Amino acid sequence: MVKVFLTSITLGLLSFTSLTPKHVTASSAAAPSTIAMAAEDLSRSSAAIKKEAFESHIQALYDDANLKSKGLSYDVFHKAVVGFQNFKRLKMISPSKSILSVVDFNKPSSEKRLWIIDLKSKKVLFNTLVAHGRNTGEAKATQFSNTPNSNMSSLGFYLTDATYYGKHGLSLRLQGMDEGFNTNAMSRAIVVHGADYATESFVKKYGRLGRSLGCPSVPSEVSKEVILTIKDKSVLYIHGNDTNYASRFLDSYEAIETFAQEAGLNTAVNI
Repeated sequence: MVKVFLTSITLGLLSFTSLTPKHVTASSAAAPSTIAMAAEDLSRSSAAIKKEAFESHIQALYDDANLKSKGLSYDVFHKAVVGFQNFKRLKMISPSKSILSVVDFNKPSSEKRLWIIDLKSKKVLFNTLVAHGRNTGEAKATQFSNTPNSNMSSLGFYLTDATYYGKHGLSLRLQGMDEGFNTNAMSRAIVVHGADYATESFVKKYGRLGRSLGCPSVPSEVSKEVILTIKDKSVLYIHGNDTNYASRFLDSYEAIETFAQEAGLNTAVNI
């Protein structure tokens, strides 16, 4: 449908611009400016088609993975997918990588607020609890920091790194990618690890999860599976209520262009 629509427009432009000198009249003196306007309209139409295709793609992922019923906000998921596309554009992850992890710290710690999604199969692999830093808040995460020894969580986009065995057992290093928001994650030892205070039983007893020193800790009974699923350069997005948060990975235009190239839309719009 997209290719047919754009081809029709392009053929119309070609037939208009293929006038021979004998067809030129006084009324066609303005033809160059008319052609330029038509080309501009075509460019705008192409951009609109690519944007609509990208939005439809995200909506389809959201619906097919039943993310609404699993409690993930569409707005938060949308941001995460935009970031994911920009990581692909910058070749920071393999083109074959399809795992996207999302944490929504707008939700209280008593709720399952970590989703690990396979975008290729459109399935949620894990939906589980995740703790925030002890100075980030009690039941809800309200303050965030990139400062060493702050004992706060840090928002933004991360790349998962290598695993190691530490005092919490199997753990996963995280590389913060948003300057000023989480880039001290590695030096702060902000990692994914299992914790007994990040369990359903802890919530039942205290009404909320326990808190970490800033790490996104997960239930000890699923920590190994979670870590092995997301390790080695997959995207993690941690969302929160900081209105000052900004990220180069939330560039929608570049994300749309990357998606359009993958989907073959750039070929269609340039016929």
